[in-house]
Amino acid sequence: MSEVFLADMRWWHIAAAVKIEQEIFAEEAWTAAGFWSELAQRQTRYYRVAQHDEELIGYAGLCVYGEPPNAQAWVQNIAVRKAWQGKGIGARLLDDLLDEAVRRKAADIWLEVAVDNAHAQRIYARRGFEPMGIRKGYYQPSNTDALTMRREL
Repeated sequence: MSEVFLADMRWWHIAAAVKIEQEIFAEEAWTAAGFWSELAQRQTRYYRVAQHDEELIGYAGLCVYGEPPNAQAWVQNIAVRKAWQGKGIGARLLDDLLDEAVRRKAADIWLEVAVDNAHAQRIYARRGFEPMGIRKGYYQPSNTDALTMRREL
């Protein structure tokens, strides 16, 4: 079996990323326009894909605002196809985002995760993220609350 590798997300990955979004997030999936908008903001955004052979199996995005030493990073999204979950790919993508946040000299990194996504919360906690609060009804249209988590860098 060939290896999973990470690469920069490019415009030609968008259609496959949207399919993963629909598989994982259903009615709350990002649209192609959302990805185009994110990729257009190259100064503040960093997007990576996980690929196996030519197949896109996951992706992750980061946003960094402000100037060091007060820059703040936010995990925009991490998604891995269901067939590939549990193989450490999401953790690899997260580690890649953490490395980039450090490279950009962010003071800390934040994220939101659905309160009912215990698996992802455990991955984040293992990487040093701590719960900071709840955002009521953050995910729409399901009205699911989000747990906000933060890690100092």
